[in-house]
Amino acid sequence: MTDLLTYSDGGARGNPGPAGIGVVLCDNQDRVLYETARCIGSTTNNQAEYQAILLALELARDRKARNLLCTADSQLIIYQLQGRYRIKDPHLRKLAEKVQSVASGFEKVTYRQVPREHPMITRADRLLNQSLDKAQKIGPISSSKPAQGDLFS
Repeated sequence: MTDLLTYSDGGARGNPGPAGIGVVLCDNQDRVLYETARCIGSTTNNQAEYQAILLALELARDRKARNLLCTADSQLIIYQLQGRYRIKDPHLRKLAEKVQSVASGFEKVTYRQVPREHPMITRADRLLNQSLDKAQKIGPISSSKPAQGDLFS
């Protein structure tokens, strides 16, 4: 039985460029329990996708979940985490290792790829773009460190 469903999306404006991540946590009936978005500095789309999944796992761990279904629209990232694709890029390999390390603290984690039009992925995408828009008004995003605190929760 799944304790939590996570929906995550990462995106960069430019590749690499200013990037953000969005996460939506739902119960097993797909009711939204929590959502958040963060700017993560300048990075690639794929790195942002991994960082979004990592944040989803950390948020689920904080909520004492044991079994997760992690959903994202990136076929590359999901298939790499499922072991269907090799991870050639050293930066992505390092991020995948972090994801696997956090995931090892759960009883079971399943990764699922869905189309970007999925309503919860659309929601996560909207959150990350709102965080990037807000940060852009404040000033340039140049750090590779996550912003302090959530912009949405």
